[in-house]
Amino acid sequence: TVVDPRPHPSGRAYFGAWVTVEQDDGAERRYRLVGPDEFDVAAGLISVDAPLGRALLGRREGDVVRFQRPAGPVEVTVVEITWEEP
Repeated sequence: TVVDPRPHPSGRAYFGAWVTVEQDDGAERRYRLVGPDEFDVAAGLISVDAPLGRALLGRREGDVVRFQRPAGPVEVTVVEITWEEP
């Protein structure tokens, strides 16, 4: 089923949102939350089933997000949530 992503009225990150995060080192990365069959990390498309994707669901701008990677725990800050292509 194709889903037409639309801004969520609460301003929270949900399926289809573009989420910009700031990493511990100050670097910013932009990701789109997509389904598990659409992910392409190199293109910035992360699955809602991935650790970072799960951690970002329902978050708002300014939220600090902690999640576990195989290499250890990571903390990022949500900088921006948009619904438009870059």
